[in-house]
Amino acid sequence: MTEEPQEKTKYECLEDLPGIGPATAQKLRELGFHTVESLGTAAARELQSVGVSEKKALEVIRAARSSLAISFIRADELLKMRQNVARLTTGSKAMDELLGGGLETQTITEFYGAYGSGKSQMCHQLCVNVQLPQEQGGLGSGVLYIDTENTFRTERIVQMSQHLGLDPEEVAKNIIFAEAYTSDHQMFLLDNADKIIKESAIHLIIVDSLTSHFRSEYLGRGMLAERQQKLNKHMHKLIRLARAFNAAAVVTNQVMAKPDVFFGDATHPIGGHIVAHTSHTRLYLRKSARGPVRIARLVSSPYLPEGERVFKITKNGVEDVAEEDKPRRK
Repeated sequence: MTEEPQEKTKYECLEDLPGIGPATAQKLRELGFHTVESLGTAAARELQSVGVSEKKALEVIRAARSSLAISFIRADELLKMRQNVARLTTGSKAMDELLGGGLETQTITEFYGAYGSGKSQMCHQLCVNVQLPQEQGGLGSGVLYIDTENTFRTERIVQMSQHLGLDPEEVAKNIIFAEAYTSDHQMFLLDNADKIIKESAIHLIIVDSLTSHFRSEYLGRGMLAERQQKLNKHMHKLIRLARAFNAAAVVTNQVMAKPDVFFGDATHPIGGHIVAHTSHTRLYLRKSARGPVRIARLVSSPYLPEGERVFKITKNGVEDVAEEDKPRRK
Protein backbone atom coordinates (compact mmCIF):
# COMPACT_ATOMS: atom_id res chain seq x y z
CA MET A 1 0.00 0.00 0.00
CA THR A 2 1.42 3.37 -1.03
CA GLU A 3 1.71 5.97 1.70
CA GLU A 4 0.04 9.30 1.13
CA PRO A 5 2.62 12.06 0.66
CA GLN A 6 2.89 14.23 3.73
CA GLU A 7 1.96 17.86 3.42
CA LYS A 8 5.04 20.05 3.42
CA THR A 9 5.59 22.20 6.46
CA LYS A 10 5.86 25.90 5.78
CA TYR A 11 8.43 27.55 8.03
CA GLU A 12 8.02 31.32 8.32
CA CYS A 13 11.16 32.18 10.32
CA LEU A 14 14.39 30.56 11.48
CA GLU A 15 13.04 29.75 14.95
CA ASP A 16 10.30 27.61 13.36
CA LEU A 17 12.89 25.18 12.00
CA PRO A 18 13.42 22.03 14.09
CA GLY A 19 16.43 22.25 16.38
CA ILE A 20 16.87 26.02 16.00
CA GLY A 21 16.54 28.01 19.19
CA PRO A 22 16.75 31.79 19.68
CA ALA A 23 20.51 31.73 20.33
CA THR A 24 21.32 29.70 17.22
CA ALA A 25 18.91 31.78 15.15
CA GLN A 26 20.71 34.93 16.25
CA LYS A 27 24.08 33.45 15.28
CA LEU A 28 22.70 32.51 11.86
CA ARG A 29 21.41 36.05 11.35
CA GLU A 30 24.83 37.42 12.24
CA LEU A 31 26.23 35.11 9.57
CA GLY A 32 23.81 36.57 7.03
CA PHE A 33 20.94 34.05 7.07
CA HIS A 34 17.82 36.02 7.95
CA THR A 35 15.18 33.97 6.15
CA VAL A 36 14.25 30.33 5.59
CA GLU A 37 14.73 30.91 1.85
CA SER A 38 18.39 31.86 2.26
CA LEU A 39 19.04 28.99 4.69
CA GLY A 40 17.54 26.51 2.23
CA THR A 41 20.37 27.19 -0.22
CA ALA A 42 23.17 27.22 2.37
CA ALA A 43 26.05 24.76 2.68
CA ALA A 44 26.49 22.74 5.88
CA ARG A 45 30.00 24.10 6.48
CA GLU A 46 28.60 27.65 6.59
CA LEU A 47 26.42 26.72 9.56
CA GLN A 48 29.27 24.86 11.24
CA SER A 49 31.19 28.14 11.46
CA VAL A 50 28.73 29.34 14.13
CA GLY A 51 29.05 26.17 16.23
CA VAL A 52 26.30 24.04 14.68
CA SER A 53 27.31 20.38 14.35
CA GLU A 54 27.45 18.88 10.87
CA LYS A 55 24.54 16.54 11.60
CA LYS A 56 22.36 19.34 12.94
CA ALA A 57 23.35 21.63 10.08
CA LEU A 58 22.25 19.03 7.52
CA GLU A 59 18.94 18.51 9.34
CA VAL A 60 18.22 22.24 9.47
CA ILE A 61 19.08 22.79 5.80
CA ARG A 62 17.01 19.76 4.82
CA ALA A 63 14.01 21.14 6.70
CA ALA A 64 14.43 24.56 5.09
CA ARG A 65 14.69 22.99 1.65
CA SER A 66 11.57 20.87 2.21
CA SER A 67 9.73 24.07 3.03
CA LEU A 68 10.89 25.53 -0.29
CA ALA A 69 9.97 22.36 -2.19
CA ILE A 70 13.46 21.97 -3.63
CA SER A 71 13.66 18.42 -5.00
CA PHE A 72 14.34 16.23 -8.03
CA ILE A 73 11.74 16.79 -10.71
CA ARG A 74 11.06 15.68 -14.28
CA ALA A 75 11.93 18.01 -17.15
CA ASP A 76 8.24 18.43 -18.04
CA GLU A 77 7.60 19.65 -14.48
CA LEU A 78 10.57 21.98 -14.79
CA LEU A 79 9.03 23.34 -17.99
CA LYS A 80 5.90 24.25 -16.04
CA MET A 81 7.97 25.82 -13.27
CA ARG A 82 9.84 27.89 -15.88
CA GLN A 83 6.53 29.58 -16.59
CA ASN A 84 7.02 31.39 -13.27
CA VAL A 85 10.16 33.04 -14.64
CA ALA A 86 9.33 36.67 -15.38
CA ARG A 87 11.02 39.07 -17.79
CA LEU A 88 12.02 42.68 -17.33
CA THR A 89 12.21 45.11 -20.23
CA THR A 90 15.38 47.08 -20.86
CA GLY A 91 13.44 49.97 -22.35
CA SER A 92 14.55 49.06 -25.89
CA LYS A 93 12.49 46.65 -27.99
CA ALA A 94 15.60 45.74 -29.96
CA MET A 95 17.49 44.83 -26.78
CA ASP A 96 14.52 42.87 -25.45
CA GLU A 97 14.41 40.92 -28.71
CA LEU A 98 18.11 40.11 -28.36
CA LEU A 99 17.43 38.80 -24.84
CA GLY A 100 14.44 36.70 -25.84
CA GLY A 101 11.93 39.09 -24.30
CA GLY A 102 13.94 40.89 -21.62
CA LEU A 103 16.03 40.12 -18.54
CA GLU A 104 15.07 36.85 -16.83
CA THR A 105 14.39 36.44 -13.15
CA GLN A 106 16.29 33.70 -11.27
CA THR A 107 19.42 34.39 -13.33
CA ILE A 108 22.39 36.78 -13.40
CA THR A 109 22.70 39.18 -16.34
CA GLU A 110 26.10 40.83 -16.73
CA PHE A 111 26.71 44.06 -18.63
CA TYR A 112 30.37 44.79 -19.31
CA GLY A 113 32.10 47.48 -21.31
CA ALA A 114 34.48 50.43 -21.21
CA TYR A 115 33.85 53.69 -19.40
CA GLY A 116 30.89 55.55 -20.90
CA SER A 117 29.42 52.52 -22.67
CA GLY A 118 26.14 52.81 -20.78
CA LYS A 119 26.36 50.18 -18.03
CA SER A 120 25.24 52.40 -15.15
CA GLN A 121 22.66 54.12 -17.34
CA MET A 122 21.15 50.72 -18.06
CA CYS A 123 21.03 50.01 -14.31
CA HIS A 124 19.22 53.30 -13.66
CA GLN A 125 16.70 52.45 -16.38
CA LEU A 126 16.07 49.00 -14.92
CA CYS A 127 15.41 50.60 -11.50
CA VAL A 128 12.51 52.47 -13.08
CA ASN A 129 11.33 49.75 -15.48
CA VAL A 130 10.99 47.11 -12.76
CA GLN A 131 8.26 49.24 -11.16
CA LEU A 132 6.11 49.16 -14.28
CA PRO A 133 3.19 46.69 -14.33
CA GLN A 134 3.89 43.33 -15.98
CA GLU A 135 1.79 44.18 -19.04
CA GLN A 136 4.24 47.03 -19.71
CA GLY A 137 7.34 44.88 -19.28
CA GLY A 138 7.95 45.53 -15.59
CA LEU A 139 7.68 43.34 -12.51
CA GLY A 140 5.59 45.70 -10.38
CA SER A 141 8.18 45.62 -7.61
CA GLY A 142 11.12 47.39 -6.02
CA VAL A 143 14.87 47.08 -6.47
CA LEU A 144 17.94 46.61 -4.30
CA TYR A 145 20.85 48.66 -5.65
CA ILE A 146 24.43 48.21 -4.40
CA ASP A 147 26.68 50.99 -5.74
CA THR A 148 30.45 50.52 -5.57
CA GLU A 149 31.62 53.42 -7.76
CA ASN A 150 29.39 56.28 -6.58
CA THR A 151 27.62 56.40 -9.96
CA PHE A 152 23.99 56.25 -8.79
CA ARG A 153 22.16 59.53 -9.43
CA THR A 154 18.60 60.25 -8.31
CA GLU A 155 18.42 62.96 -10.98
CA ARG A 156 18.47 60.29 -13.67
CA ILE A 157 15.76 58.34 -11.86
CA VAL A 158 13.58 61.47 -11.92
CA GLN A 159 14.14 62.03 -15.65
CA MET A 160 13.45 58.41 -16.59
CA SER A 161 10.38 58.19 -14.33
CA GLN A 162 8.83 61.32 -15.78
CA HIS A 163 9.35 60.04 -19.31
CA LEU A 164 7.43 56.85 -18.47
CA GLY A 165 4.65 58.78 -16.72
CA LEU A 166 5.59 57.55 -13.24
CA ASP A 167 5.74 59.58 -10.05
CA PRO A 168 9.48 60.09 -9.38
CA GLU A 169 8.94 60.25 -5.62
CA GLU A 170 7.07 56.93 -5.58
CA VAL A 171 9.72 55.37 -7.79
CA ALA A 172 12.48 56.57 -5.45
CA LYS A 173 10.67 55.06 -2.46
CA ASN A 174 10.92 51.62 -4.05
CA ILE A 175 14.68 51.78 -4.61
CA ILE A 176 16.61 50.37 -1.64
CA PHE A 177 20.11 51.81 -2.00
CA ALA A 178 23.43 50.97 -0.36
CA GLU A 179 26.93 52.18 -1.16
CA ALA A 180 29.75 49.66 -0.70
CA TYR A 181 33.10 51.13 0.38
CA THR A 182 35.26 48.00 0.15
CA SER A 183 34.97 44.51 -1.31
CA ASP A 184 34.32 43.07 2.17
CA HIS A 185 31.63 45.69 2.76
CA GLN A 186 30.13 44.83 -0.63
CA MET A 187 29.96 41.15 0.31
CA PHE A 188 28.55 42.01 3.74
CA LEU A 189 25.71 44.03 2.19
CA LEU A 190 24.66 41.18 -0.09
CA ASP A 191 25.10 38.56 2.64
CA ASN A 192 22.60 40.48 4.79
CA ALA A 193 20.17 41.42 2.03
CA ASP A 194 17.73 38.51 2.24
CA LYS A 195 15.55 40.04 4.96
CA ILE A 196 15.01 43.36 3.21
CA ILE A 197 14.45 41.60 -0.14
CA LYS A 198 11.66 39.54 1.42
CA GLU A 199 10.11 42.38 3.43
CA SER A 200 10.17 44.83 0.51
CA ALA A 201 9.03 42.29 -2.12
CA ILE A 202 12.07 43.06 -4.27
CA HIS A 203 12.46 41.34 -7.65
CA LEU A 204 15.54 43.12 -8.99
CA ILE A 205 19.03 43.09 -7.45
CA ILE A 206 21.74 45.30 -8.99
CA VAL A 207 25.46 45.39 -8.18
CA ASP A 208 27.16 48.27 -10.03
CA SER A 209 29.94 47.41 -10.39
CA LEU A 210 30.76 43.86 -9.39
CA THR A 211 34.54 43.98 -9.75
CA SER A 212 35.61 47.57 -8.98
CA HIS A 213 36.68 47.04 -5.36
CA PHE A 214 38.09 43.56 -5.97
CA ARG A 215 40.20 44.90 -8.81
CA SER A 216 41.66 47.74 -6.75
CA GLU A 217 42.26 45.80 -3.52
CA TYR A 218 43.71 42.51 -4.82
CA LEU A 219 46.74 43.48 -6.87
CA GLY A 220 49.23 41.14 -8.52
CA ARG A 221 49.21 37.43 -9.21
CA GLY A 222 49.98 36.62 -5.58
CA MET A 223 46.50 37.81 -4.55
CA LEU A 224 44.65 36.52 -7.60
CA ALA A 225 43.53 33.22 -6.04
CA GLU A 226 42.07 34.93 -2.95
CA ARG A 227 40.29 37.49 -5.11
CA GLN A 228 38.73 34.82 -7.29
CA GLN A 229 37.59 32.81 -4.28
CA LYS A 230 35.81 35.83 -2.84
CA LEU A 231 34.28 36.76 -6.18
CA ASN A 232 33.05 33.19 -6.55
CA LYS A 233 31.40 33.27 -3.13
CA HIS A 234 29.87 36.69 -3.82
CA MET A 235 28.41 35.61 -7.17
CA HIS A 236 26.97 32.42 -5.74
CA LYS A 237 25.29 34.37 -2.95
CA LEU A 238 23.72 36.58 -5.61
CA ILE A 239 22.34 33.67 -7.61
CA ARG A 240 20.95 32.09 -4.44
CA LEU A 241 19.02 35.27 -3.69
CA ALA A 242 17.79 35.52 -7.27
CA ARG A 243 16.45 31.98 -7.22
CA ALA A 244 15.00 32.09 -3.73
CA PHE A 245 13.04 35.30 -4.37
CA ASN A 246 12.40 34.99 -8.14
CA ALA A 247 14.45 38.14 -8.74
CA ALA A 248 16.43 39.33 -11.72
CA ALA A 249 20.09 39.82 -10.76
CA VAL A 250 22.14 42.38 -12.71
CA VAL A 251 25.85 43.07 -12.39
CA THR A 252 28.07 45.47 -14.30
CA ASN A 253 31.68 44.65 -14.92
CA GLN A 254 34.80 46.60 -15.79
CA VAL A 255 37.05 45.62 -18.67
CA MET A 256 40.72 45.42 -19.51
CA ALA A 257 42.69 45.34 -22.76
CA LYS A 258 44.71 42.19 -23.43
CA PRO A 259 48.08 43.18 -24.92
CA ASP A 260 48.57 39.79 -26.60
CA VAL A 261 45.51 40.20 -28.85
CA PHE A 262 46.63 41.49 -32.25
CA PHE A 263 43.41 41.04 -34.25
CA GLY A 264 39.85 41.94 -33.31
CA ASP A 265 38.63 43.53 -30.10
CA ALA A 266 41.19 43.19 -27.27
CA THR A 267 38.64 44.26 -24.63
CA HIS A 268 37.86 41.58 -22.05
CA PRO A 269 35.80 41.62 -18.83
CA ILE A 270 37.45 41.44 -15.40
CA GLY A 271 36.93 38.35 -13.24
CA GLY A 272 38.06 35.57 -15.54
CA HIS A 273 36.30 32.23 -15.63
CA ILE A 274 34.66 32.71 -12.22
CA VAL A 275 32.46 35.57 -13.40
CA ALA A 276 32.05 34.08 -16.88
CA HIS A 277 30.69 30.77 -15.59
CA THR A 278 28.39 32.27 -12.96
CA SER A 279 26.80 34.92 -15.18
CA HIS A 280 24.06 33.27 -17.17
CA THR A 281 23.70 36.05 -19.75
CA ARG A 282 26.61 38.32 -20.74
CA LEU A 283 26.23 41.49 -22.78
CA TYR A 284 29.10 43.58 -24.09
CA LEU A 285 28.21 47.27 -24.43
CA ARG A 286 30.25 49.67 -26.51
CA LYS A 287 29.98 53.15 -27.99
CA SER A 288 29.35 53.83 -31.64
CA ALA A 289 30.51 56.85 -33.62
CA ARG A 290 26.96 58.22 -33.61
CA GLY A 291 26.73 60.16 -30.32
CA PRO A 292 24.16 58.57 -28.00
CA VAL A 293 24.00 55.30 -29.94
CA ARG A 294 25.34 52.18 -28.21
CA ILE A 295 25.91 48.65 -29.49
CA ALA A 296 24.95 45.66 -27.34
CA ARG A 297 26.40 42.25 -28.17
CA LEU A 298 25.03 39.11 -26.58
CA VAL A 299 28.23 37.21 -25.84
CA SER A 300 26.84 34.17 -24.04
CA SER A 301 23.51 32.72 -22.97
CA PRO A 302 22.30 29.26 -21.94
CA TYR A 303 19.94 29.08 -24.94
CA LEU A 304 19.97 32.31 -26.98
CA PRO A 305 22.18 32.80 -30.05
CA GLU A 306 24.88 35.45 -30.16
CA GLY A 307 23.86 38.67 -31.82
CA GLU A 308 24.02 42.45 -31.81
CA ARG A 309 21.46 45.22 -31.46
CA VAL A 310 21.74 48.99 -31.17
CA PHE A 311 20.06 51.30 -28.68
CA LYS A 312 20.57 54.86 -27.54
CA ILE A 313 20.88 56.68 -24.24
CA THR A 314 19.14 60.05 -24.10
CA LYS A 315 17.71 62.33 -21.43
CA ASN A 316 14.67 60.05 -21.44
CA GLY A 317 16.78 56.97 -20.75
CA VAL A 318 17.33 53.80 -22.80
CA GLU A 319 15.48 53.95 -26.12
CA ASP A 320 15.38 52.34 -29.55
CA VAL A 321 17.33 53.82 -32.43
CA ALA A 322 15.58 55.07 -35.54
CA GLU A 323 16.51 53.19 -38.71
CA GLU A 324 18.30 56.18 -40.24
CA ASP A 325 20.48 56.61 -37.11
CA LYS A 326 21.74 53.02 -36.98
CA PRO A 327 25.46 52.49 -37.67
CA ARG A 328 26.11 51.24 -41.20
CA ARG A 329 28.43 48.32 -41.84
CA LYS A 330 31.10 49.02 -44.42
